[in-house]
Amino acid sequence: MDYSVKNHLHPYVYEDIKTITDTNIDWPRLKDKTVFITGGSGFIAFYIVCALLIRNDLYGSNTKIIALVRSRENAEKKYGELLKRNDLELLVQDVCSPIQYDKKADFVIHSASQASAYYFENDPVGTIDANLTGTANVLDYAKNSNAESTLIVSSLKVYGSVYNKKGKLTEQDIGYIDIDNYKNCYAQGKRAAETLGCCYAEQYSMNVTIARPAYIYGPAKIDDDRVWAQFIANVVRKQNILLKSNGASLRSFCYVTDTAAALLKILLDGKCSTPYNIANPKSDVTIREFAKAAVEAFPELNLSLSFANPDDEKEPVPSPMSPEPEILDASRLNELGWTASVDLTEGIKRSVRIVNLQKND
Repeated sequence: MDYSVKNHLHPYVYEDIKTITDTNIDWPRLKDKTVFITGGSGFIAFYIVCALLIRNDLYGSNTKIIALVRSRENAEKKYGELLKRNDLELLVQDVCSPIQYDKKADFVIHSASQASAYYFENDPVGTIDANLTGTANVLDYAKNSNAESTLIVSSLKVYGSVYNKKGKLTEQDIGYIDIDNYKNCYAQGKRAAETLGCCYAEQYSMNVTIARPAYIYGPAKIDDDRVWAQFIANVVRKQNILLKSNGASLRSFCYVTDTAAALLKILLDGKCSTPYNIANPKSDVTIREFAKAAVEAFPELNLSLSFANPDDEKEPVPSPMSPEPEILDASRLNELGWTASVDLTEGIKRSVRIVNLQKND
C-alpha cells in the first residue's frame, strides 16, 4: 500500500506544504535522525510533520518523527492513513505528564500550547501548565535523549506592553505584563518557558533555541474563533465581512508555511538561548486591512467590508499614548538566511482554497 504524503493529502494541501521542503534549511542534518514534536495535532506541527514526511518521500531522508498528541482520535482525523507509515509514530499523552518514553530523539520541538483566547478565559490553569510543567517535561526528555537541539516555540505575547517609540519590537524589548491577571496565563507562561529553557541550557549544557512567532495564519478550521480565521471563513461562505470594531490593532502576520520553515531554521541554525522573531514585513497590517485584503483577494465574489458602528469607518489615528503595536522585527532571523515568501494576499488565497475543501467534505 502506498502511504506517500502526495497520495494522501489533497493536491492543494500537498503543494502548500511541499513549499516548505524547498526552502533554505540544512536538510541533510535531519537525515537518518529522529524528530520529537509536541502538539502533533496542532496547526503548525501538522505542517512541520508533513514537510518532514515529504522530504522522506522525495529525497529518502529517512527522518523518523515522533508526534506527541493529547488525543489519538483527533490525530487520526488529522493524519489519517499517514499514521500507517513506519516513519511516523504517535505518543499519546498530556505534555503536562512526565514523558516516560524509551526512544530517544536527536531534535525536539515543543509546540504544544493552548493559544486561543477561549482557553485563557476558560482554562487558564491548563494554559499556563502546558507552558510551565509541559516545557519542563519536554526539556527533561530532551536532556535524557542528549538531543542535538531543542526548540521552544514561544510567542510575541512575551513582549507585553512596550513603550519604546520604535514602531516595532526587537528581541531585546520587554514590556509590562500584569502578573496577577489570570488572562495573562499564556503570555506569562511563555516568558517562564523561555527562562526555563535557558536554565536547562546553562545547567545541563543543552542546545536550546527559542522562536517568537508573529500571528500565524493559514487554512485553519472553518469554525476557528481567531479573528483572521473568521475573515477567511466569511470568504469561504461567500459572506460579507462585518467588523464590530474599528479594526485598528496593528499586527505582524506570517503564513503557516513560512513560519514552519522558520521554526526548522531556528532549530538547526539558531544560537543557543537566543530568541528569534518570526514575521513577514509584507504582512504587517491592521485587522481592518486584513479584512479588506480578504475581500479584495476575490473580486469575483463581490464581497464587501462594513462596520457595525458607522463611526468606525474612519481610518483610526494611533494614539501617542498607546503601547507599540505587535510588529516584530525579524532581522535577526533574516541573518540566518530565512526570508518570508508568502505575502498576505497569496496567503489568504491559499487559505481560502484549502478551507473550501473542508466545507465541501
